[in-house]
Amino acid sequence: MRDLRASDADRERVVAVLGEAVADGRLTPDEHADRVSRAYAARTLGELTGLTGDLGPEESQPILVDDRPVSVLFGRTRRDGRWVVPVRLPLLALFGTVELDLREAVLQRRHIVVESMVLGGRIRLLVPEGVRVDVTGRTILTARDLRDRPVTDGPTIEVGGTMIFGSIRAQAPRRTLRARVRGRLGRKR
Repeated sequence: MRDLRASDADRERVVAVLGEAVADGRLTPDEHADRVSRAYAARTLGELTGLTGDLGPEESQPILVDDRPVSVLFGRTRRDGRWVVPVRLPLLALFGTVELDLREAVLQRRHIVVESMVLGGRIRLLVPEGVRVDVTGRTILTARDLRDRPVTDGPTIEVGGTMIFGSIRAQAPRRTLRARVRGRLGRKR
């Protein structure tokens, strides 16, 4: 995951965090200049994450390269922002809620598998337009609310594993009024 190519937007996110750090006095001007030049020269996401790792907690990092399992016990956890989604993501929710915001995430492949173990918990997925969500795991008394808007040959998020007394909800961003009207007018022709 650390070897994925960085985009210009990724570099700009890192430079913005470095700018805040020099303004707060956490970096000297020389350290700032050195890290900014390394940020603009970075080719991979791994090189970028090393530049801001000592400037704040994990949840405030501009890019998160993390393949650890997502787990919660009697609480709530969330992954959002710019993060790299591994091909197989283990997920454990015991009487808690796991929220995965994939709208800005980097999908390593077109088919991602979320291996879940849910007992009395909830999975909430925020997916970008065009991503399909398929629940293929065993579900026992588990509610499903899939409001994705997939496109042909679009990426797929497969939720496998076992879900007991839980719920899974997937939602794409709301469409603007203009897009909804355009969609209805286009179907009537």
